[in-house]
Amino acid sequence: MRLISLMWVALAGLSFSIGVLGIFLPLLPTTVFMLMAVYCASKGSPRFEAWIRSQEYVGPLLVNWEQERAIPRRAKLAAVSMLALSALIVVWSLGQGWLRWAVVALLFVIALWLATRPEPSSSPYSND
Repeated sequence: MRLISLMWVALAGLSFSIGVLGIFLPLLPTTVFMLMAVYCASKGSPRFEAWIRSQEYVGPLLVNWEQERAIPRRAKLAAVSMLALSALIVVWSLGQGWLRWAVVALLFVIALWLATRPEPSSSPYSND
């Protein structure tokens, strides 16, 4: 049983690390990996789960998503901006063809989905 707990904790740590990278890298989602990190940590280490939730940058976003399926305006703006930047990079760097436009269309759909998520009713970030 200890091995399974360690595997959950390792997966939580990997997910958390990728989520942190997602803060800085376009095309790498933060929230998805943080949600996965919390889920995995809850299976392997409640202490690690509590630590993730206590992080200033991540904790309120997770609570907003879990309780209301809501994303603060500031987070939406940052995500949509990074998706737009990613689309520009794809247009400039990929050759001619359908792949370039398929990636841009996917990024547009993701941005549209993000932009249409509700904003939380109460959040430390909701007054932005």
